[in-house]
Amino acid sequence: MDVKIHGDGIKVTDGLDEYTRSKVDKLDRYLPNISQVRVELSVQKTHRGADLAIAQITVHHSRGAILRAEEKVDIDNRDSIRHAVNHAVNKLYRQIDRFKGKRRNKKRGYNKYQATVEELNVAEEVPEYDIPEVEEPELEEDIIRRKQVELVPMSEGEAIDQLELLDHGFYMFLNAESQEVNVLYRRENGGYGILQQ
Repeated sequence: MDVKIHGDGIKVTDGLDEYTRSKVDKLDRYLPNISQVRVELSVQKTHRGADLAIAQITVHHSRGAILRAEEKVDIDNRDSIRHAVNHAVNKLYRQIDRFKGKRRNKKRGYNKYQATVEELNVAEEVPEYDIPEVEEPELEEDIIRRKQVELVPMSEGEAIDQLELLDHGFYMFLNAESQEVNVLYRRENGGYGILQQ
């Protein structure tokens, strides 16, 4: 399992690196066949109140499934980033439980986004985690709406303008420069992001 730790606006000291690795190295015990774990640690300046320590952990499974957890914690002492790492790992435990709990759907057959019987036999039980279970509405498992989108070649700037005009959270367009389909999205902490092929 390849673990990469990156700091954005924060120095990843040897102690922080060692602490973070000790937390994420255990994930492979509960979800075998993890190919890569990427940890991004950052500090977000806020205009009101305390700044935020952010830990984002992305787990890439060998069959292509991706699990992700992010936690933001008010910076009130030098251990705040470690608390963010702990909470993000706890969120991943819940996601691993979901991944392992998915069963084969007769309509859809094999699903690479569910744990195999072999993985379940090898995996340990996920430890207790202290993330309150959020009441999620029961969603229909089938796709209930399809929408055809006409892709017009445009620049990224034009796509931003279109996104703002539509007042959506994302916008799919044909990038005129690369001739690839891109998805532009509005980021929670401001600015935009682009998903590329």
